[in-house]
Amino acid sequence: MKNKTMSGLFDLTGRVALVTGSSRGIGNALAKGLADAGATVVLNGISTERLEKAHQAMAADYPVGRVHSRAFDVTDAGSAAEGVAWIEQNVGPLDILVNNAGIQHRVPMLELDVKDWDRVITTDLTSAFLVGREAARHMIPRGHGKIINICSVQTDLARPTIAPYVAAKGGLRNLTRAMTAEWAASGLQINGIAPGYIHTEMTQNLVDDADFNSWILGRTPANRWGTTADLAGPTVWLASQASNFVNGQTIFVDGGMTVVV
Repeated sequence: MKNKTMSGLFDLTGRVALVTGSSRGIGNALAKGLADAGATVVLNGISTERLEKAHQAMAADYPVGRVHSRAFDVTDAGSAAEGVAWIEQNVGPLDILVNNAGIQHRVPMLELDVKDWDRVITTDLTSAFLVGREAARHMIPRGHGKIINICSVQTDLARPTIAPYVAAKGGLRNLTRAMTAEWAASGLQINGIAPGYIHTEMTQNLVDDADFNSWILGRTPANRWGTTADLAGPTVWLASQASNFVNGQTIFVDGGMTVVV
């Protein structure tokens, strides 16, 4: 690697990044963080209406051509292949993939329908394999690429009623390791980020629940909820040349939640 200033190591100018599940929430914030670092960003979602609104809102803040969007189903192998191929042909060589798409389903295991188990596992784990594999098919011949899998504190911990989510996020950490084992020698870096409890519009109801909010504050040494801004920096780091010898790691961004009892 050529000598660079420290700020230059984090510069993503000219890099193309795909963030799955980025029409709102954490994914949208991560896409903005990458764009702020100079990347050309492709938003993704399955709802074309919501994705178009997100595209228009984000494109207004960046130069023309820096924000794109492509609706495709990350849980379908054919759609994943088509989506990545579209980016390669219409935006540019894919340098950065953030596997962020995910869902939650809260039901005790004894009452959990197998269809709901399969739906969460497919969305939260299998999609990262499908999109990650398609991205790697293009990255490996070029000898470089960054894949960032968005895990969770449930990668390491468990709570009642979210068994499929816990299983999927635990599996995602080991998928990150498996990708590293197979693709690191080709110049790829594959890592995970495990957010703690993040305050977004989708968790506002939990923040507003006095008992749950009190539990989060007491359980987190930092004594606060995380913000999407707390995740942008680690994402840019793992997407940049500053992390070129970091591989197979899952970085917990949780205010210390997973290191205390």
